[in-house]
Amino acid sequence: MSVNLNALKEYKSVDLRATVETASPHKLISMLLEGALTALAQAKGAIERKQIQDRTESLNKATDIIVGLKGSLDHETGGEMAANLDELYNYMIRQVVKANRENSAETVQEVMDLILEVRSGWASMPVEVQIQESNK
Repeated sequence: MSVNLNALKEYKSVDLRATVETASPHKLISMLLEGALTALAQAKGAIERKQIQDRTESLNKATDIIVGLKGSLDHETGGEMAANLDELYNYMIRQVVKANRENSAETVQEVMDLILEVRSGWASMPVEVQIQESNK
């Protein structure tokens, strides 16, 4: 059974690498947002099950992803929008640290709600803008 699980993990890893290598910048940000949501959902579940190590690992992963999103901001082109997202990502990071410190599912949910808002705005970006971003 473990051989099958290892093969499945390797397949998923190769599949993810291939997706990342061929994805547009718009798709990569979408993938990061999804990854952050997944990590936060896992952390929330770990909190509810009182699994401290799993909670910490998931929240650390979420933090890393949010830091990646923050690092992807183009302040020169994005202007005020990029500055606002930068502050929002800083807030999210502080809240994730707080959620870990206080073992708070509610705080994790707050960050999830914020990411869902960002994801909604990102997904509603006009196709022309998405294509323009891909050609940079």
